[in-house]
Amino acid sequence: MLKTILITGATDGIGLETAKMLVSQGHKVLLHGRNPAKLEKVAKELAALPGAGQQESYLADLSRMAEVESLATAVADRHARIDVLINNAGVLQVAEPLTQDGLDVRFVVNTLAPYLLTKLLLPLLGTSGRVVNLSSAAQVRVNPEALTGRVELADDMSAYAQSKLALTMWSRVMGLEFKESGPVIVAVNPGSLLASKMMQEAFGVPGKDIRIGADILCRAALADEFATASGQYFDNDAGRFSSPHADALNPKKSEGVVHVIESVLAEITGKKLFFKKG
Repeated sequence: MLKTILITGATDGIGLETAKMLVSQGHKVLLHGRNPAKLEKVAKELAALPGAGQQESYLADLSRMAEVESLATAVADRHARIDVLINNAGVLQVAEPLTQDGLDVRFVVNTLAPYLLTKLLLPLLGTSGRVVNLSSAAQVRVNPEALTGRVELADDMSAYAQSKLALTMWSRVMGLEFKESGPVIVAVNPGSLLASKMMQEAFGVPGKDIRIGADILCRAALADEFATASGQYFDNDAGRFSSPHADALNPKKSEGVVHVIESVLAEITGKKLFFKKG
């Protein structure tokens, strides 16, 4: 059955390669990007693929929560339902680490934006949808003061690794919340040192075949092996479901991080996004 799939950060790297794979299979892919020229170029490239499914383009800067909200509204205006949300967009090295709200951009793009987008799109995902969150093997203990912007992180990799653990923690909390009623919510490490532009800029190495990461995102979006995996973490380096950082397996710590995320988002957006149903 063909699906309607939203991919954030679809104009580069793993997101682009995933979009190519899914469009080539005939699925309808909703492409998100923040550069209009790149978004237009990618849309034309995908439309030319043999057997290409339909695709739509959505422009938004995920470092701005107002634009995350606008993205969700734009998708909802055109679709009563989507089958899969792939929260792929991410940042590591940036020229300016602080957003206009005084938050570290790694936490904003890698953690807060996918949380907000997921919450806003839950009505479209229903009980049978899936949310695939791009995690990482790089996970270190989250400093709540850094997440709220009260402490500035000078090290790019530390900020990135904290943001990815925070993403993995909320994925588990929300995934277990919906374990019996859907949607399925999983965090996926696509593979270490893949040849994405972000990794090449950070480490200056060619990297491994990026299709390794795209393939596992497609499997997470479509394959039966993920149908009952809500709340779990898939480590593509190991090729199996595995344990993330120990803090993600600690309910008290994970729910604490979720409450910080929701407090920050409430302050920015003026909306309360309680993680418990009802």
